[in-house]
Amino acid sequence: MDFDLTEEQRAFRDMVRRWVEAEAPKSWARELEKNEHDYPFALWDKMAAAGFHGIGIDEAYGGQGGDVTMQCIFAREVARTLGGLLWAWGLTSFAGAKSIGLYGSPAQKQKFLPAIAEGRCRVSISFTEPGGGTDVLGTLKTTAERVDGGWVISGEKIWSTAAHVADYLLVLVRTDKNVEKRHHGLSLFFVPARSKGITITSLPKLGMRGIASCTVHYDQVFVPDDLVLGEPGRAWYMLLPTLNNERILVGAQCLGAIDGVLEDAVAYAKDRHAFGKPIGQFQAIQHYIADIATARQQTELLMFYCAWLQSRGEDCGIQANMLKMVASENAVHAADLGIQILGGMGYSAETDMQRYWRDHRILRIAPISNEMVRNSIAESLGLPRSY
Repeated sequence: MDFDLTEEQRAFRDMVRRWVEAEAPKSWARELEKNEHDYPFALWDKMAAAGFHGIGIDEAYGGQGGDVTMQCIFAREVARTLGGLLWAWGLTSFAGAKSIGLYGSPAQKQKFLPAIAEGRCRVSISFTEPGGGTDVLGTLKTTAERVDGGWVISGEKIWSTAAHVADYLLVLVRTDKNVEKRHHGLSLFFVPARSKGITITSLPKLGMRGIASCTVHYDQVFVPDDLVLGEPGRAWYMLLPTLNNERILVGAQCLGAIDGVLEDAVAYAKDRHAFGKPIGQFQAIQHYIADIATARQQTELLMFYCAWLQSRGEDCGIQANMLKMVASENAVHAADLGIQILGGMGYSAETDMQRYWRDHRILRIAPISNEMVRNSIAESLGLPRSY
């Protein structure tokens, strides 16, 4: 098992790193998040000009190609400075490119994938419902009724990030109420975000402030048949293969954040003096930095292992869940230690430690809570289901 990057992967990593240093430094990230209910259009446009929206999209549709490892390399490098602003890329990459690439029709692929690759189409995920959280299936009330030529959607979603600037919404709805199991009778729709009957409202939040999250109301929204993704009623089976990819990319984002935390912590420990010496000479500070470095190594190994499994076509559901859990907890703890190392300046909006903490605290909760991840790991070992 060799996790060393190939020559092509190293060249790609170095290219992205140069781009990040020149076009997306940490100081710019702090400026972008001041518009906490807005959207980083300038970042989106820079990524489009560099061709980054095409990562993971087949070259036949105008993309750059690349497997999950290439996506991880990109996500890690960008998150090192931008943190949660990575999702200006990640949302459309997952909700649009990945979903359509896996279960879109040939016509849908031809229509949407080139537009996504060129940066002409933004997509938001519209799955979670008020009061639902991790219990997506148990609380799903949004429905779609069959009508002539399509479907009519009614319901409400919450935490649909960047819905207010999206061109399309990837919406999970119930199309059949008479089912034996909750995951039966669900369908996926690719809904134009400006359709009649859609109302979008931004939500104030703790972190990821540069990209607003929203509630989305669907009031008798008509969606034509050609915007149904895959087979109606089988959405849950289609979504399962994409969930591992999402969790692996969350791990990559968290790893990038730890990179950013560690470089800031080491630099500050060298430059800041107290009691006549650099604080990096104090044993307590050294232990904090050693813990951050160890967390980074642990997260990196698990991320590349999961990416390796997925690239081989192997089932990595449990491992991807483990990565999501470990990476999110490591990132938040590393940022918390970083704040402690910087002291008062760590709490200041003039530095990035508090931003890393705020942006990644949500990832202990979403896209699945770490408590639910632990349940799934225990169940995989033969223990009874706890919920």
